[in-house]
Amino acid sequence: MTFTINDTLVKNLIENLGYLSLYPIQEMAISNGLLEGKNLLITSPTASGKTLTAMMAAIKAIEKNKKAVYITPLRSLTTEKYNDFLELSKIASQIKNENNDGGTISTNIEFIVKAASSDFTSTEKDLLDANIIIMTNEKLDSLLRQDSSWISEVGLFVFDEVHLIGNKERGPTLEMMLTKIKKLYSDSQILALSATVSNSAEIAEWLNCTLLESDWRPTKLIEGVYQEGVIRTNDSKTRLRRLKKVSMSSAIDVALDSLENGGQSLIFGETRKRTISLASKAVEPVFKILDQKEKRNNLALSRKLLKNGDDTESTKTLASLIPKGVAFHHAGLSPLARELVEKGFRQGDIKLLVATPTLAAGVNLPARRVVLSSILRYDIDAGKNIPISILEYKQFCGRAGRPQYDSYGEAIIISESGINSEDLYDHYILGSPEPIKSRLGNEKALRFHLLSTISTIPGMKKEEIYEIFLDTLFAQNYRKVSVIFKIDTILDYLESEGLIKSRNQRYIVTEFGKQTSILYIDPVTAVEFKKALEFFDNADKSNNPSSYNLGFLNIVCTSEDFFPKLSMRKKDYDILNQLIELHSNELIGEIRESDCSRSLLALYEWINETSDRGLSDRLGVEPGDMHRIVETADWLLYSFYQLARVFQYDAVLQKLHDLRMRIKYGVKQDLLSLVSLQGIGRVRARALYKAGITDASKITSMSLEDLSKVPKIGLSVAKKIKDQIKKKRYG
Repeated sequence: MTFTINDTLVKNLIENLGYLSLYPIQEMAISNGLLEGKNLLITSPTASGKTLTAMMAAIKAIEKNKKAVYITPLRSLTTEKYNDFLELSKIASQIKNENNDGGTISTNIEFIVKAASSDFTSTEKDLLDANIIIMTNEKLDSLLRQDSSWISEVGLFVFDEVHLIGNKERGPTLEMMLTKIKKLYSDSQILALSATVSNSAEIAEWLNCTLLESDWRPTKLIEGVYQEGVIRTNDSKTRLRRLKKVSMSSAIDVALDSLENGGQSLIFGETRKRTISLASKAVEPVFKILDQKEKRNNLALSRKLLKNGDDTESTKTLASLIPKGVAFHHAGLSPLARELVEKGFRQGDIKLLVATPTLAAGVNLPARRVVLSSILRYDIDAGKNIPISILEYKQFCGRAGRPQYDSYGEAIIISESGINSEDLYDHYILGSPEPIKSRLGNEKALRFHLLSTISTIPGMKKEEIYEIFLDTLFAQNYRKVSVIFKIDTILDYLESEGLIKSRNQRYIVTEFGKQTSILYIDPVTAVEFKKALEFFDNADKSNNPSSYNLGFLNIVCTSEDFFPKLSMRKKDYDILNQLIELHSNELIGEIRESDCSRSLLALYEWINETSDRGLSDRLGVEPGDMHRIVETADWLLYSFYQLARVFQYDAVLQKLHDLRMRIKYGVKQDLLSLVSLQGIGRVRARALYKAGITDASKITSMSLEDLSKVPKIGLSVAKKIKDQIKKKRYG
């Protein structure tokens, strides 16, 4: 293939990025008005070139003095795309005003790339100054609620993974963002990127986009089903292949078969326990194929994990597997552990990775062969294991084939006993992905976005509200009368709870409703928080010195927005009942066993300085779980605090602030002064406290030498502490 780009600036930039030709979908996009600002829906496989298509459109938007916003469903993808566009920015800086092929690119264009998510510290000013902004759907929604002025300057909105409209968690927000952008910013270009779905024409019509479809991918995809030692594939050259049995696991045997000549395999296991079990079984045969360099690199990774990671059994097990060229990956691992595993696999030193399905929707880790150990997944709504969809299966296939190393990729399903392999082959390999269906009809999602709409567009009549929601995919999937009935029901609820009010047949938000929308919490959560504040305000506190910590934590953990709510095990109820008995004076209302989760127990242990190992051993809560629990609780306690300010419950503000800080750092009340110092976490703070330094102000009179002798501190940290103390002028 050769370039067919007539635009000199775009051609020059992507050539300098290292692209020597265009993929088919990129050619199609240019032919259909990509560089002229046309709205496009592109459906094609993973790694088929959709990101470069977005880059080319972004270059044109910025050339017109507009901003480009790239919207992703996950923070991990936000980071990945941020790095991609950062490369574009660097190249543009290098070639600015330089001669290229005998000509001069005379332009003052500068690409300023920023990312907006909780993983980045971009301020509103940063986003105002940037012209390429990468963010999640939720972040865009939040910025629209806050009426960020710079959004009117956006000339291009790129929506990635649009097929996730059908996802029950992320779909409703994605759908509402697409609805609002195409209605409120109709002059801006929309570039929607999606996996292949069977109703792509319907989605394109809804978005007012030209549909572009391609099944081309840079590496050939071979799909197959394994049963009883034989792989049946859709490749004419290797339609039937018999494998040698090496281990006690079919998934491992299939994965090992692909490791020759520098290959890598990725197994998707259905549970965390299963990923660890499968990885452990692969150690001996994988270790035999490692060369000396790979062994050294893996050993270095393992040592780094042990030195800087947590002390849980799961992490120790992982550290013991990595030197053998094997690893597992799941959400329970700490961010550091996941990062090291991903690095080892990308470098090719880790040959076999066993992961839970969440990896397929997150970071891009391709392998020569992808193995599905089971097509069953536990569904919390169904309360049982159910088969994955064809669309999910095709997403797993997207990880098969490493474009820089392989000419092909393979996706193999393991046919379990009792399941006919021919049925699996016909359904998944020969079948078409299911149509995308809206999830916005869910009551929680609808009230969340209905309040947001009234908040961001004040003074709307009911008919105008109907008009917005009748423009959603939800309204296309269901009868108009059903949509209107649901909206009316939720409007009545929001008004009865004081979140909105109607005046002259127009709806506006109250201060309570506005704050709820900006805080990005479910209206039901806000109402529960308000009731808890009223309870606290009316409680007799004269003989009760309690901080009400358990009560506030319970309200947070049982709220609609709290996640993850880890289910209680039988033995956890004894711990819960002891906790309630010991701290009955901290309750706000009643604690019902049926509403409680292990997350509540974990948070209480966390703020009382239980270690990662203790949380894992006692409650089965892994570091990655705890990270998400803390992150969610921090956000909800901040929301609690802001609502207390709205209703002027001043007496509770300090309690909520202190509890939030304790959750953020995982410490008891007596360490709050010490953890306010940068670089001082829960371990170092407790070491300082035990050394008699009970308050940050006490460091003022200490010598640098004495401070450095405190366990876990050392000279380097001591210097940083002393510098902070001088700036803050304690004492």
